[in-house]
Amino acid sequence: MPNTYTVEKDFHNTRFDRWFKKRIIDLPQSLVEKIIRLNKIKINNRKVKSSHRLQEGDIVEIFDISKFKPNKNQKILKYKPSKKEINFYEDYILENNDNFIVINKPSSIPVQSGTKSFKNIIDILKDTKFFTNTKPFIVHRLDKETSGVLIIAKNREYAQLFTSLFRIRKIHKTYIALIYGKIPVGLNTLKDNLITFENKKKLVQKAISYVKTLKSTDDYSYVELNPITGRKHQLRKQLYNIGNPIVGDNKYFLKIKNKNKNKNKNLMLHAYKIKFMIKNIQYNFKAKYNKDFENFLKKYF
Repeated sequence: MPNTYTVEKDFHNTRFDRWFKKRIIDLPQSLVEKIIRLNKIKINNRKVKSSHRLQEGDIVEIFDISKFKPNKNQKILKYKPSKKEINFYEDYILENNDNFIVINKPSSIPVQSGTKSFKNIIDILKDTKFFTNTKPFIVHRLDKETSGVLIIAKNREYAQLFTSLFRIRKIHKTYIALIYGKIPVGLNTLKDNLITFENKKKLVQKAISYVKTLKSTDDYSYVELNPITGRKHQLRKQLYNIGNPIVGDNKYFLKIKNKNKNKNKNLMLHAYKIKFMIKNIQYNFKAKYNKDFENFLKKYF
């Protein structure tokens, strides 16, 4: 007899393979595909593909899969924040409701752990009062060095909703940045084909952003940026491409003679505002920039 499961609301519209790894057993994708080929899985009495989207109330039947074992070396280490850290980050909350929070993310901390970063926002927030009886769901990211508005969902339903809104470009983001030099006169749209690599595979992705100069001197400019697409390091790459890298960017920078530049320890890029609509309610959030950003503005503008 198979084991029978009913799909919960949190997994509505989730791919079957993701549900399987979360609810049943975390196996490599190749083994999940093999189990399906062996007719070990039925959903509502039908065989489906791993990409099948589950619906709330679906009946999943799983026949004997006892011989398939997860890799014991796949254990993921979680960052354990101190009480002081938890209280510190609670001060950065801009919005808290039943379905999501909005945080003014500090610079120099990643959204989630990675090969070079252990301490991260998600592992800290999951232990706060904002995620009692639930967990954080990532719906978009900011670079480790970038500060500003970050949305984090509290349930799978809203995680999927936000993901969809980002995909169809119904969430509008505004960044501010301090850059070297002046934006060329008349340039207000940045269009690029950005190159990235995933598993050694070269990808060329179209990137579009709007740029507006707010203030400028001979050496620096204070600009507003509205990314239309959402590529990795998009704004940093695009500003570098036109010869105006962001102050403090140690990855995309130009060496300028006789100028003590690229020495600022923090990236001067801040996710300033975000707006979107859900169920006919308009949400607008604004995040104050940090002291380093403020001091730079006062010093040079």
